[in-house]
Amino acid sequence: MDASDELVRLIGPPAARNASPDDWTDVEDYLGTALPGDFKAFLDSYGAGVISGELVLFHPRGTSPLLARMHRIHEAFGRSRQNYPAEYSFPFHPAPGGLISWGYDYSGDEHFFQPCGPDPDRWKVVTEAHGSGSVVFDGSFTEFVLSFVRRLYEVDRYHGLDPDDLEFLEPGELEELVESGEIGPIKPSFTSY
Repeated sequence: MDASDELVRLIGPPAARNASPDDWTDVEDYLGTALPGDFKAFLDSYGAGVISGELVLFHPRGTSPLLARMHRIHEAFGRSRQNYPAEYSFPFHPAPGGLISWGYDYSGDEHFFQPCGPDPDRWKVVTEAHGSGSVVFDGSFTEFVLSFVRRLYEVDRYHGLDPDDLEFLEPGELEELVESGEIGPIKPSFTSY
């Protein structure tokens, strides 16, 4: 099973949408390049939304349009890199080879494409991890998202709970936290917004 099929199996099939290749014209004109095909195909199928309650994605025709967000993030991160160059490993678009924003997660991390060659389908994903610098994922957008979903889902049932708190919780309280989703694995999902 390839990464796309596995991702759909985990988060569920998309709802019916009417996407157009023209949706991407303004974004790709601004960037001066095409974007990875699997990224556009995913967003054209699913639209803007949140994966597993954590990873936020933007579509060009979403309620928070991708292009407007790109302008904001590229400008803000570009300014931050000018002011604190040691804290940023990569430039940001429109600088040559600059990272291209595509989403964020609720942990405070921003996610970018690294245009590291002429073929967008071979670009890497770079995460500007909140307070930890840059993390490079050597794989496609779909492989990154699949890895992200699995990382949230394949944890023990008490993940997210401070071990010191275990002594203060009754077994029933602990199970309530698991059942409510406050701790433990996060069920793979996609929620449109």
